[in-house]
Amino acid sequence: MGQALGCVQVDQSTVAVKEHFGKFDDVLDPGCHCLPWCFGYQLAGQLSLRVQQLDVRCETKTKDNVFVTVVASVQYRALAEKASDAFYKLSNTKGQIQSYVFDVIRASVPKLLLDSTFEQKNDIARAVEEELEKAMSAYGFEIVQTLIVDIEPDVHVKRAMNEINAAARLRLAANEKAEAEKILQIKRAEGEAESKYLSGLGIARQRQAIVDGLRDSVLAFSENVPGTTAKDVMDMVLVTQYFDTMKEIGASSKSSAVFVPHGPGAVKDIASQIREGLLQADSVKQ
Repeated sequence: MGQALGCVQVDQSTVAVKEHFGKFDDVLDPGCHCLPWCFGYQLAGQLSLRVQQLDVRCETKTKDNVFVTVVASVQYRALAEKASDAFYKLSNTKGQIQSYVFDVIRASVPKLLLDSTFEQKNDIARAVEEELEKAMSAYGFEIVQTLIVDIEPDVHVKRAMNEINAAARLRLAANEKAEAEKILQIKRAEGEAESKYLSGLGIARQRQAIVDGLRDSVLAFSENVPGTTAKDVMDMVLVTQYFDTMKEIGASSKSSAVFVPHGPGAVKDIASQIREGLLQADSVKQ
């Protein structure tokens, strides 16, 4: 109805292209405009000034011959001051942008190894943006931003990369576990050595205490009972210890002692053996 009356409305963030008998005449800003069609004026079309986004999937290969799919996201918009160029010079804006993205990605990625491709994706995005900016500015478009949003290796390559990573982590875990076990064994050995050392000190002190006690007993008995010799005192001490030992064995219900044929006279034999050993030791010293 508006065009029939020679009036057109241009929405916000949009410009309209006016033609006069098929020739470009002017760019109409948002608002209401008079367009007398009877004088050969017509509305050729409208052009959005909003930022638009184009996602481009490009398959290429890296320097180490791994095929990857690079997903680039290009954000662009038409410039109001160059609306006529944006409207007339390009018939397929998205196709043109896609061609430039393919060209830059397929020229950049083959120079990089697979790992470097992931690390330098910002450099790839910058190269795409610079190339698009130079090319599309001549057609009235501005490249707002270019992002490399995804790099997808082949499925088999991705699985192999995961397996390599998993194997490396398992190897690291095994080394840490072995190191921990080594530390435990060292600490356990140090503890056993310290325990045996302290046990040896305890046994030595115990034997020293026994020897001191026997010496004191022999001296005290010899002084209090006239006419007794050191041999008599030692025989009596050995018999006393013999019966104490038998008492302890008999009092234990879970004793694992093994009895062999013996009698109280065996104590005399033990005393004789000890005495002979002492005499032999004295003779060797002399």
